[in-house]
Amino acid sequence: MSEIFNHLWQSTLFAAAVALACSALRRNSPRLRYWLWLAASLKFLVPFAVIVSMGARVQFPPDTPSLHAVTVQQISTYFAPVPVFPAAAPPARATLRWPLVPGAMWLTGAMFLSFRWRRRWRMIHEAARGATRLAFGCAVPTLASSTTMEPGVFGIFRPVILLPEGIADDLTPEQLEAILAHELRHIGYRDNLTAALHMCVETVFWFHPVIWWIGAKLMDEREHDCDEAVLRQGSRPGDYARGIVHVCERYVESPLACASGIGGSDLKKRIREIMTWRGSMPMTFRGKAMLAAAAVAAMSAPFLIGVIRAQTLPPAPAYGYEVASVHRSDPAATGAQLGRGPQSGWRSQNTPVMMLLTAAYDIADYQVIGAPAWVSSDRYDVTFTPDKPQAPPGPGAAEKDRQAYWIGNRQRLQAVLRDRFGLVLRTETRELPIYVLRQAKNGSRLSPHAEGTPGLIQFHAGFIAAGDATIDILAKMLSGEFRCPVHDETGLTGKYDFKLDWTPDSDASPDAAPAGMSSPATGASIFTAVTEQLGLRLEPKRGPVQVYVVEKIERPAEN
Repeated sequence: MSEIFNHLWQSTLFAAAVALACSALRRNSPRLRYWLWLAASLKFLVPFAVIVSMGARVQFPPDTPSLHAVTVQQISTYFAPVPVFPAAAPPARATLRWPLVPGAMWLTGAMFLSFRWRRRWRMIHEAARGATRLAFGCAVPTLASSTTMEPGVFGIFRPVILLPEGIADDLTPEQLEAILAHELRHIGYRDNLTAALHMCVETVFWFHPVIWWIGAKLMDEREHDCDEAVLRQGSRPGDYARGIVHVCERYVESPLACASGIGGSDLKKRIREIMTWRGSMPMTFRGKAMLAAAAVAAMSAPFLIGVIRAQTLPPAPAYGYEVASVHRSDPAATGAQLGRGPQSGWRSQNTPVMMLLTAAYDIADYQVIGAPAWVSSDRYDVTFTPDKPQAPPGPGAAEKDRQAYWIGNRQRLQAVLRDRFGLVLRTETRELPIYVLRQAKNGSRLSPHAEGTPGLIQFHAGFIAAGDATIDILAKMLSGEFRCPVHDETGLTGKYDFKLDWTPDSDASPDAAPAGMSSPATGASIFTAVTEQLGLRLEPKRGPVQVYVVEKIERPAEN
């Protein structure tokens, strides 16, 4: 739901900016103000997130220096869809059904408006079908209808002027000529088309009061523009005003906003403005430049935010492979394995592509966005041989040698995914739900690691036991449980022995505990268990999270 809320407040803010601009331009052309209000209306159909996504597809060449724009990225999170964070459960496991209720209410309102618009349209359509053509010599067909509707323009792409029968006897020739000029102005600027577009916006966003306010402003400005056009061509204000009043007294207003009539708007205010009309001020060059700059900024700013948010593509792998073998796994195979292959490369068996992807980039699966479903369901046997022999680090190898070995094979796996699976990734930093791990009110209950005891880590559903482990290790294990980042803010830097028991959520699908490793059912949630057993606490908040967006990935050709 937050995507909708973000779009609504952004569009409302845009409408407020348009209102300020129209107030500053109140002495200028009403047609200019009409276009601005129409832009405010159509903005509701174009979420800024769409423009941001377009900008996010722009990639710089690999040798372009990296962009460091953390502040812009943080601002840009409000222009992109973000998930709702539940207060007491991991975001991936939330089952929120209440949006069905407002969804049903919205659908009911939209259907009601659609039915009402259609009924009114058919009413005018029937009147136009039964009308007779008049020989007024206008550029568009002019018809006389037996209805009591006011003079108006009917039709969007092939408009006609629809007049009530006998109106020529009720008005003077000057008044009738002014009213026809009024309707021709509507036709010249396709007011029925733009009004129909706003009706579509009203149907979709009928629940938002700003939409109806914009609709009233559109009607006001288009009628003022037509009034001004009539007066500019030489009609006398008194005759024109009396003609409008006479029409409003004798005939009913058009039932559709997209069937432009002579009425509408605030009649008393409108007559006063006609009688005191002195002409609108022309736009100065400075005003035109400022308005053009504002329009360009309104459209380009979200696009530029998307470009900045996109960052650069992950760097090309520095290590390659000599040969790689990719085959679909045997459907009867069970389990998934990723281990050593030829010449100290890697070999995977019955492995989903998601597992390969997370291993290659050393990330969690919740950081991968936009991957198709088959990435998690299809399983492959993948083997690659390094481009040059690489000896695996032995038991006594230095940490830097171990890291070099793992980094090298990760990058080789990245190359396999790029070449054989057509993988294209881009990285972003998004403001997403996270947890923060802090010390509880009464302090930590962790036991410092006892020298001489083994550093064993056991982790399965509802149970963690660790020896000689840091808090950072605990945070990583909790991140896997929650499927969102857990940041360590405990301030504890030592190594500890600890055990954590909790009852997994009923809607989760935890892995079965290995044989001989059963944990007692404490009945406590993980939040309670962390506080009572470890003296720590988990707090939900939002924070920057690096995510990997899958732009392209394809099923590979086997060999």
